[in-house]
Amino acid sequence: MTKTNGGFEPVFCTVVPPHVLDKLAQHEDPALADPARRTLERDAFERTHRRLTTVVGAPSVAAPLGAEAGKPHRTLYDAKHRTELPGKKVRAEGSEPGKDATVNRAYAGLGATFELYLKAYERDSIDGGGLPLDATVHYDRDYNNAFWNGEQMVFGDGDGEIFLDFTIPIDVIGHELTHGVTQYTANLTYFGQPGALNESMSDVFGSLIKQYTLGQTAAEADWLIGAGLLAPRVTGKALRSMKEPGTAYDDDVLGKDPQPATMDDYVRTGRDNGGVHINSGIPNHAFYIAATTLGGHAWERAGQIWYDVLTGGELKKDALFTDFATLTVAAAKARYQEGEELQAVLKAWEQVGVRTA
Repeated sequence: MTKTNGGFEPVFCTVVPPHVLDKLAQHEDPALADPARRTLERDAFERTHRRLTTVVGAPSVAAPLGAEAGKPHRTLYDAKHRTELPGKKVRAEGSEPGKDATVNRAYAGLGATFELYLKAYERDSIDGGGLPLDATVHYDRDYNNAFWNGEQMVFGDGDGEIFLDFTIPIDVIGHELTHGVTQYTANLTYFGQPGALNESMSDVFGSLIKQYTLGQTAAEADWLIGAGLLAPRVTGKALRSMKEPGTAYDDDVLGKDPQPATMDDYVRTGRDNGGVHINSGIPNHAFYIAATTLGGHAWERAGQIWYDVLTGGELKKDALFTDFATLTVAAAKARYQEGEELQAVLKAWEQVGVRTA
């Protein structure tokens, strides 16, 4: 069984928040409600399965014999619209692209995630030790989500009404795989503020993977999570916005994006594991401010500070926003002394209303 900082946490992480699917499940149109209900039921099953796996112990995953350090080891599977994992093997590391665009996008997204962590932070795969990257596509029928289940990535095709194919946005792939990085490092508890930090880490590095792949500066990036995922009928541009939390969508079916940008609007709720997908807007916005204040490539200085905190060993599983913010200040000082990096980090947390000790 995989061990992480403070032991193993049974975390099942999806990119579409439960509150979005809840809203869809209540719609009078069965074409919208039925896929959402099935997705919620499947997520509940996978969440329970994830918890049981951690009780009995998951099989350890090792790199294949002869595998080269510092190189990705990707395997793609096709669930063929069923739910048994991993499904039929359809592409191995180094093989040529096939006719299935979904398989090709997933393969490329896994590679892009691997590359950012290796090139920017000298991290060899999700666990830092060359962990093979497995992913399953075409999961279930009209499945409106993508998830990391602690061992592999899984992508639905969407219902075509609200959500399109979940391999389309590369930041969704990076987001989910970063849940794995968090699992192997700080292992943030998936509830309340530590859970919102867990989600924010995935949004931050998901966005950085997209920016790195496109060669964008912080000023050029759109800072959207899941752009291209929403179907044409939806009034919205993405699942979340790091630049302007609360503005990603405002739709007659989905409702309005509920993310706050500052602590003044912090949402207290028992749903969504204490609002992990909602309040993540606050640390997301702090990162956006720090990165755009510094300019240049966001993965270099702002990203390095966030990565240092995530992997540094001092971030506790139950860390609150103030704990994380304080560690980013310390990390900025340790790496960059009293320079503009420190000032950018201080400014970012001040603007979102999070104290730094």
